[in-house]
Amino acid sequence: MPGQIPVFKLYGEQRAWPTPDLIHCELIAERSRLHGWEIRAHLHGDLLQVLYIQSGRAEVEIDGQRRVLERSAVQLVPALCVHAFRFSEDIQGHVLTLAQPLVEHLGAALEQQPLSRAACYPADDHRGRLDVLFETLAHEYGRHEPGRELMLQSLISALLVWLARQALADERAQALLSDRGRTHLRRFQALVEQHYREHRPLDWYASQLGLSVAHLNSLCRRLAGQSGLQLLHQRLLLEAKRNLVYTSMTIAQVADSLGFSEAAYFSRSFRRWTGVSPKDFRSQR
Repeated sequence: MPGQIPVFKLYGEQRAWPTPDLIHCELIAERSRLHGWEIRAHLHGDLLQVLYIQSGRAEVEIDGQRRVLERSAVQLVPALCVHAFRFSEDIQGHVLTLAQPLVEHLGAALEQQPLSRAACYPADDHRGRLDVLFETLAHEYGRHEPGRELMLQSLISALLVWLARQALADERAQALLSDRGRTHLRRFQALVEQHYREHRPLDWYASQLGLSVAHLNSLCRRLAGQSGLQLLHQRLLLEAKRNLVYTSMTIAQVADSLGFSEAAYFSRSFRRWTGVSPKDFRSQR
């Protein structure tokens, strides 16, 4: 047990891997019902799990990141991720657990590696195929007919291909969003350059860009490391420093040139941003 995080083969079991297979397949309800529909935080040292949630509600927490699933989805949980679940009593779905040697063997042929990080993929548009795939997996797993191992590996390979395609589509979507985000950020910076002396509120800039304030702030933090308001203040501060260092304008004139209604307000803002007054800043330079 590293720290306080329990390590299981299968949740709640202290014994070793319970079957001779490198695969374990069960309904979500089978195990979660035994634990009051809650699977507390734990990890698996050398197992990957794929949860197919068909219906019901699931609260998923992986490495401190929490999400609520109320539509069909496939949740991927790689080895060594600390994870916990809380399910509604009407939960419908499957849990597929794969030992790491099998994961590495079957995943070696994939150019896109979908199994190295936790991910959640919406399944609404793929319900038909996924229902058949997991139900066939469960059927084969529970029987011992000729060719069982080959059939199971074939079905899991099909699932891994689906996961790899979802991961690729997700990466492409993220790249597109990132490109759009950079375009929005450049447009925001251009607007700031034009209007920073006017002290317009952030929601004015957001409306000019056709974004919400929250979305604009999110883009600024993700791509520039600061909020939208911080970028606005940063541009004002840059111009104030230039004027204090390279011109002979009085502090009142600098404040007026930057659109401040009062020199005292400018001085308070400058001190809040830099920790020193405009007068001290000028004398230090």
